[in-house]
Amino acid sequence: MKTHDELIQVLMSRDGVKAEVDRIEREECELLDALLKARQEAGLTQAELAVRMGTQAPAVARLEKSLATGKHSPSVATLRRYVQACGKHLHLQVC
Repeated sequence: MKTHDELIQVLMSRDGVKAEVDRIEREECELLDALLKARQEAGLTQAELAVRMGTQAPAVARLEKSLATGKHSPSVATLRRYVQACGKHLHLQVC
């Protein structure tokens, strides 16, 4: 039986798998950049944004960190609340 790390290594060596992982990571980085830019343009700290979202600052920190690490994907509803708290609108596009 293979360990988790060994299984990841096998999967990443398959054609197309690494390219797909890289694509997903790029998309998540672009999303994080857009969220951070929206928060910066609104002049808000994580704590101030959390108040506007009706949550706590650690939740905003976890949301931003989850996108940076790719360990969790927030819901569309959460993303909408985040951008609305920044005075923006969420616009999704399927290409």
